Amino acid sequence: MTLGWFVAGAFTMAVGLSMAEICSAFPTSGGLYYWSARLSGDRWAPFASWITGWFNIVGQWAGTASIDFSLAQLIQVIVLLSTGGNNGGGYLASKYVVFAFHVMILLSHAIINSLSITWLSFFGQLSAVWNMLGVSVLMIAVPVVATERANAKFVFTHFNTDNSAGIHSNIYIFVLGLLMSQYTLSGYDASAHMTEETKNADRNGPIGIISAIGISLVVGWGYILGITFAVKDIPYLLSADNDAGGYAIAEVFYLTFKSRYGNGVGGIICLWIVAIAIYFCGMSSMTSSSRMTYAISRDGAMPLSSVWHKVNKQEVPINAVWLSAFISICMALPSLGSLVAFQAMASVISWGKKTQNSLPILFRVTLAHKSFVPGPFNLGRYSVLVGWIAVLWVATITVLFSLPVSYPVTKDTLNYTPVAVGGLFTLILLSWIISARHRFKGPVTNLGG
Repeated sequence: MTLGWFVAGAFTMAVGLSMAEICSAFPTSGGLYYWSARLSGDRWAPFASWITGWFNIVGQWAGTASIDFSLAQLIQVIVLLSTGGNNGGGYLASKYVVFAFHVMILLSHAIINSLSITWLSFFGQLSAVWNMLGVSVLMIAVPVVATERANAKFVFTHFNTDNSAGIHSNIYIFVLGLLMSQYTLSGYDASAHMTEETKNADRNGPIGIISAIGISLVVGWGYILGITFAVKDIPYLLSADNDAGGYAIAEVFYLTFKSRYGNGVGGIICLWIVAIAIYFCGMSSMTSSSRMTYAISRDGAMPLSSVWHKVNKQEVPINAVWLSAFISICMALPSLGSLVAFQAMASVISWGKKTQNSLPILFRVTLAHKSFVPGPFNLGRYSVLVGWIAVLWVATITVLFSLPVSYPVTKDTLNYTPVAVGGLFTLILLSWIISARHRFKGPVTNLGG
């Protein structure tokens, strides 16, 4: 976690820099979907934008579902700890209650995203302040309160090879650790989707992308250090019998304060700080997904497109907001049957979004190598080099996201990412062959601009 964070972060910054350069040249709410059309040439524009757009929007919907469902699970843990914990007869919510939490969270996000851009801007700024202050509190309070602290050797060199997952290779553990970092370092493309509602978008859009990654790298690492220096008993933290019902990070907070003060109230407060931060994250994710839904429906890429690209008096794509909320609710339904099935769906965000991030960059360094005209923000002579680094990194993590995370591999431990993404790709490709290639011409409203 501590070292892999900067490995994933450095390569993510390469992806972000390449995206920022393209965003500066083409500031539009269609984002990557529109960029692919412009950078792939007239012949390939419709197909390139179709593939990118659908991977993008499904990844956005899955991302919102994944974020809000993880928040629902965290609230379940907070309730469990607040009522006595797993070992004290605390209330453990059923999967139906957790799903109900998920629905309520999503509906509240839809209501917020139905407000004017002025309110969204306010909540965005509040989110930034909360994250900065909240993480600062956690990264200082947790290690300071801890009665026993891990040493630097443990934090920076220890590999948990003695685990129940059946994975004992340091290299394999390090590689899997990159997945946590890469999953977290996402969503920075939201700035691109908001450019049509942003002043000086060709400059501020790229700044939003780069600063989102840069600030997350620094602040996130401090958060990771604060937690790992407070880790003591790894087997107990990972056990389903711990007070937090197996939720390891929550158990770290809870035990840290309990060991100092005799109760875990402080740890529960810390968990609420995290929960509110996740809430803001889900809110922003829905903002991004609704703008993307609006953008591709504006160009006729969705069924009933004329409905989803309507805006209200406040210039908000209100129908796209509620469609995004509805689909994200439906995407969590598999959790009622099996968490393995839900995780397979959620894996789409990890694989699909990274893939669609790389497609316009790939077109930029290949098909548009000579024709690309940069905007105010550009990488100059390093543009192609950084672009290829970004493409190769995405190709690498595509493989990493498909690796098993537990051995022996069974139907319950199999990594279903390739299956989920393969199914999605098949549906997108078939829809293109059967129907879209005859009618969809790409983002026609902007191609001439």
